[in-house]
This record gives sequence, structure tokens and C-alpha cells, in this order.
Amino acid sequence: MRPDGLWHPRLLAVLAEAAHGDLVVIADAGLPVPPGVESIDLLWRRGEPPFLAVVAAVLEECVVERATVAAERRGGWDVLRDIPTEIVPHDELKRLTRRARVVVRTGEATAYANVVLHAGVAF
Repeated sequence: MRPDGLWHPRLLAVLAEAAHGDLVVIADAGLPVPPGVESIDLLWRRGEPPFLAVVAAVLEECVVERATVAAERRGGWDVLRDIPTEIVPHDELKRLTRRARVVVRTGEATAYANVVLHAGVAF
């Protein structure tokens, strides 16, 4: 048993398997998951778990080279402050999800609360 951090077995496995350049999408409850892309659905009711809490937990478990977010999102997200972040139209972000290793859906009910994390390397 892990003392802290993520406890979700499949999410931990996917993050451990990710290689440089792989895309990990953390999404609100409404983002469509493209056919053939693995989905890990953490949501269990509206707002649970919250998007930013999941992003923070994932960032503690892996190396992220950069992030991509939608221009339409509301507000800034401090959790990404140290990560170079590209801003694109939401439709482009959805196209990126076609290449994702996984889409992790949260219970977030805020529109455009989605981020594409580009896996980096620790060396």
C-alpha cells in the first residue's frame, strides 16, 4: 500500500508506462473520449473528484514537459504555473485527444476544464 499520492492502480500503471511525448489528458466530465483511446473514469458524481485536484495529483507522479489547454477555459490554473503551457482553440485540443495514451475523466462540471499533459523525461 502506498503511503501517499495516487492510489488508483490503473492510473498509476498508465503513468508509469508513459514515455517521452506521450499525451495524458485530464478532463472534465463532458469531454468526449475518441474511439480506441483508453479512458479512466474517476467521476462518481458532479464535481467529484475536482479537476484541479486530479491534475495536481498526476503532476506529483510524473514528469511533464509541457501542457496544452483550451483558449476558452475560465481563469488561470496555478497548478500549471511551472509548466510551459500552449493555449489552443478547444477544437484543436479535442483533436489532440485522438493521440492520447489515456483520457482521465474527473467529475468537473466546468466547461473547458481540460489539459493535455505532454510526458517528459527525468534526465
